[in-house]
Amino acid sequence: MTLFLWIVLFTLVGGVLSVAAAALFLLIPEHHHPRILPHGVSFALGALLSVAFLDLLPDALREVGEGGGDAVMATVLAGILGFFLLEKLLLWRHCHSDHCETHAEEHFHQPAGTLIVVGDGIHNFVDGVLIAAAFLTDIQLGVVTSLAVAAHEIPQELGDFAILLQSGYGRAKALLYNLLSSLATLVGGVLAYFGLEHLHGALPYILALAASSFVYIAVADLIPSLHQRTTAREAFQQVGLIALGIVVIHWTHARTGVDPGPPVAAGSGAYSGAVP
Repeated sequence: MTLFLWIVLFTLVGGVLSVAAAALFLLIPEHHHPRILPHGVSFALGALLSVAFLDLLPDALREVGEGGGDAVMATVLAGILGFFLLEKLLLWRHCHSDHCETHAEEHFHQPAGTLIVVGDGIHNFVDGVLIAAAFLTDIQLGVVTSLAVAAHEIPQELGDFAILLQSGYGRAKALLYNLLSSLATLVGGVLAYFGLEHLHGALPYILALAASSFVYIAVADLIPSLHQRTTAREAFQQVGLIALGIVVIHWTHARTGVDPGPPVAAGSGAYSGAVP
C-alpha cells in the first residue's frame, strides 16, 4: 500500500472513529433529552474551553516560535470577531423579526449548531495535517497518531452532539453534520501530503482560528444558556460538569498526545523508509 493510501485510510479512521464512538449518545431516547442535554451542554462548555486553552493555543504558540505570539493572539481576536459576524449573518438568514423561533429560550438558536460544525471542521483539518506529518516521518508513528487523535476527540464529539441536539437538530442531522465535519481530517491529510512544507507556516494561525471558534461558542452561546438555570443545585451541577469536561479533555490529551517529529519532504510521496 502506498504512503498516500495509508494517509487517506488513517485520516478517515482518525476523523470518523471518534464520531462513531460519540454517536452512541444519540441512542438515548428522545424523551430523556430535556433532562440530559443541559448536563451535556455544561460538559461541552468545559470541553471546548479546555481544547482551546490547553490544547490548540499552546500548540499554536509552540509552532510559531519566539516572537510570534502577538500574531497568534491577533488571529484569535480576529477569529472571535469573524465568528460574531458569521453568526449575525446566519441569524439574519434564519430570522427577520424580533419574535423568531431562533430566539426561543429553551434552545440555542440554530446558528450555534452551525458554528460548532465549522469550528470542529477547522480543528479536524489540523488533526489531518498532524496525522499526515506523522506518516511522512514513520508509518508506525502515523498509525499511533491516528488512533490517538480518534481517542482524544471522543469527549469533544460528545459535547458537539449535545450542542447540536440542544440547537434543535434531529439525531440524523446531528450525526450527518458531525460526519461531514470529520471529513476535514481527510482534507487536511491530503493537502499536507502534497504540500506540508507550504502548509506548515500557516498551522499556528489555523490552530488559533479553531481556538477562537471554540471560545466564541462557549462564551456567546453556551454560558448564556446555562445562566437560564438559576437554582443553587443546578449551579453546582453545572460547575461540576464544566470541571469534568476540562479534566477529561486534559487527561485524554495528556495520555494520547503524540509528537510526530520533523516530517520529511512531502508532495511526491517522499518517505525516509520502505513503504509496504
